[in-house]
Amino acid sequence: MLFCSTIISFSVGQDKNGKERRDKTIAVFSIEGNPVTVDEFVYLYKKNHQNEAEDFTEEKVDEYMKLFINFKLKVQEARHRGLDTLDSFVKEYNSYKDELRKPYLPDAKLADSLVRLTYDRMKYDVKASHILISVKADALPEDTLKAYTKITDIRNRIIAGEDFSKAAAMYSEDPSAKSNQGNLGYFTALQMVFPFETAAYQTRQGDVSLPVRTKFGYHIIKVFDKRPAQGEVEVSHIMTRTGDERDNEKAKNTIFTIYDQLQAGVNWEDLCREYSEDPATKDNGGRLRPIGTGAMAAVPEFERIAFFLQKPGEISDPFQTQYGWHIIRLEKRIPLPSFQAIEPSLKSRVLRDERTELSKQATQTRLRKAYQLKEDQSVKTAVLALADSSLMKGAWRSPDFPDSETSVLFYLRSGAYTARDFLAYAQQNQRSNALPPVKYLEQLYNNFIDASILQLAEEKIINENPTYRYLLREYYEGILLFEIMEKEVWNKASDDSVGQHEYYANHVSNYLAGERANVVLYSSKNGDFGAPLKEIIVTGDEAKIQEFVTDQKIKTESGFYGQEEKLVFQKIPWAAGVYSAENSGIYYLAWLKDILPPGPMSFEECRPRVISDYQAFLEKMWLEQLRKKYTVKVNEKGKRYILHQLGAN
Repeated sequence: MLFCSTIISFSVGQDKNGKERRDKTIAVFSIEGNPVTVDEFVYLYKKNHQNEAEDFTEEKVDEYMKLFINFKLKVQEARHRGLDTLDSFVKEYNSYKDELRKPYLPDAKLADSLVRLTYDRMKYDVKASHILISVKADALPEDTLKAYTKITDIRNRIIAGEDFSKAAAMYSEDPSAKSNQGNLGYFTALQMVFPFETAAYQTRQGDVSLPVRTKFGYHIIKVFDKRPAQGEVEVSHIMTRTGDERDNEKAKNTIFTIYDQLQAGVNWEDLCREYSEDPATKDNGGRLRPIGTGAMAAVPEFERIAFFLQKPGEISDPFQTQYGWHIIRLEKRIPLPSFQAIEPSLKSRVLRDERTELSKQATQTRLRKAYQLKEDQSVKTAVLALADSSLMKGAWRSPDFPDSETSVLFYLRSGAYTARDFLAYAQQNQRSNALPPVKYLEQLYNNFIDASILQLAEEKIINENPTYRYLLREYYEGILLFEIMEKEVWNKASDDSVGQHEYYANHVSNYLAGERANVVLYSSKNGDFGAPLKEIIVTGDEAKIQEFVTDQKIKTESGFYGQEEKLVFQKIPWAAGVYSAENSGIYYLAWLKDILPPGPMSFEECRPRVISDYQAFLEKMWLEQLRKKYTVKVNEKGKRYILHQLGAN
């Protein structure tokens, strides 16, 4: 009996859950046979009525359903006209979709990990030197091997005892190595290309890294020091320039004279304004933007002294750089912010950085494995052989390929992808480029694989995440709604001046107003503008009025106002004329052109309201046409289930 009871309970539970799932897929209403399900309606209703208990009533749900049917009718018409096939729509929708999809893809967590990794590296500064053997990213295998062999030989000599700095000056193909012996000074995360940064942070102090490949070639890196991050410093400077046949001795004497005056108590800002030859900063006390480690690697002496100062207000001794003589004053030290404080801006930088592209490549590799990619190399070779120079112009047309419909390029977990599938993709997505044709066609081939996998991944996301499915639909229908409303209502109402006047004439009783003035109101914190502007207004020269207002940066408002609408009107006569007034530290010049009696507003006076009302009128007429054009069926059973789900009464 116990066993039977358990089975019965389990069966009842299954029936109940199954019924609930079926109920959620019941149509609430349909338009031309296209259903809107219970779960979609409930999701959107809850989303648009959060924490508003008074909205969960049968009356409110009925009201929302009418609006929702109107919305779906407009979308139906937009689809009927093919607006969702336009290039502009596809581009905008795909852009939204790419953003919406990101949190659900495997590389979303990887991106978060990269942000955390980058922040952890920013806690330390690395001092290092490097040697570079240049090789292009797309170099031939033999050239790549030659560069790798050369950098390996140099590393072996250094490990055997050769001085790194001398080796850098002799062998490095970095142009600056001859003068700096490969010395990069201190740097932190996001200041070097990602593979180089990774090698530098992973190499122990005093060691030389293994060869590391970047887009510039092969490097070896010697790490001299690792220290806690210095954060940033904000400094001001006074500079006397040298170079360009300037007198170095005169610049030096001037800076030391300035230094002596500072020691005697003369004001920094005054001396900066008088003597500094940095035109960008001399008038703001010589203040520079905050400087981080490595930010002024081209002027290492300036950076070293800026970080050497400890207390705000502390002034350096005069020193020389390649630009001239300087004195620095420390304004403040800025420690590395907390991860929470820096995360949004750091994430933005990381997503634009090379490291994100490398992480995407790693994700693509994992996805190819997860979706069981299997390529037919013989078909791939034959397809890539179709490349010709027209690909460089983005004007390639595929020659005939035997059995393109049955020749399988690759398999994924979902099935086979043929040569015909890829050739159609390549022709549609090609762009002008500078790559050799075969390499570019191979790039398109890899893009096709990734796009095919992404489509499968998206289908999985949609099936497993109803919220994502609804969001996609919201964006899809929202873009369509905007397009169709612009064509059918907004632009029509704005452009149809005859229709506006007719609507106004037929509804003039809707546009009544009390006594009001036609006013131009000028205002400024500086009260000196009133008298001269009044003189120009009296002449009636509109061009001169506008010129004066622009030159003096005077704020202007104009329109029809009742006497109670502006506090400043209480301080001036309520009659046609030009009046000065002051209110709460703001000075006004009020030009009351006319005092209008109570009654109907003129068309120009109420034109914005007329256009808005005319839009509503056009929309109402259009919806009546759509209801005649498309069949709308409401399902009472689905409606009752909605009321139950929402707890409406």
